[in-house]
Amino acid sequence: MSFIALIPARLASSRFPEKPLADLGGKPMVIRTVEQALKSGAHSVHVATDDERIRAVVAEHGYSAVMTRVEHSSGTERLAEVADILGLADDAAVVNVQGDEPLIDPALIDAVALMLQRDNSLPMTTACHVIAGADEMFNPNVVKVVLDHSGRALYFSRAPIPYARDAFTQSRDVLPADLPVFRHIGIYGYRAGFLRRYRTLAPCALEQFEALEQLRVLWHGHSIGVTQVAHAPEAGVDTPADLERVRLRWAELNKLN
Repeated sequence: MSFIALIPARLASSRFPEKPLADLGGKPMVIRTVEQALKSGAHSVHVATDDERIRAVVAEHGYSAVMTRVEHSSGTERLAEVADILGLADDAAVVNVQGDEPLIDPALIDAVALMLQRDNSLPMTTACHVIAGADEMFNPNVVKVVLDHSGRALYFSRAPIPYARDAFTQSRDVLPADLPVFRHIGIYGYRAGFLRRYRTLAPCALEQFEALEQLRVLWHGHSIGVTQVAHAPEAGVDTPADLERVRLRWAELNKLN
């Protein structure tokens, strides 16, 4: 495979200010994320940031950071600017690794990139895993994705989709056998040319009501390939409480190694 991993990282966060610089095992969290991404098949890894403090920390540890404008409304738009700064060809493969995923499995990064490599018609890829419990199915914080026969996304939603009408009329405590229900994993692969194209796509009502940016892509008629993985990813960090859980998990994993 030949792809680039880009890690958007911002200091501004309403729930957790300066999150990328939070300590995780003696290093800033963004550095731990870079180290995980470097274990993948990516031929280069860059942090995309709008803050000099993050750029300086990344450089201090010997890694690459690209300074971007402050006014981007999404990480996708930030990555499009990085694609321009790096001069990426339109067919170059890019994987967006979130800066608050310091325990991300490198194999997950590779899987999203590999789907781009195998199907040249796909402008964008992501991942999912099977939902096993009804509690996840009916949890609006768990994003569901419905796939077509070729593994492309039909729709993403916080609602329980696909909805087993007859079974759920009887009970919502157990999922029907063989119900094809998948939890979306928030990692994305792109063609660099599509990142540039994305900047021209107007927001749509679906993404605004669901608060799911990827629905803009489907609304405008573009395909998203979805690779299925066996397990849920390790937890990311949204809040200080999440960081404490990740610190414990990080210590546990490093004892095993």
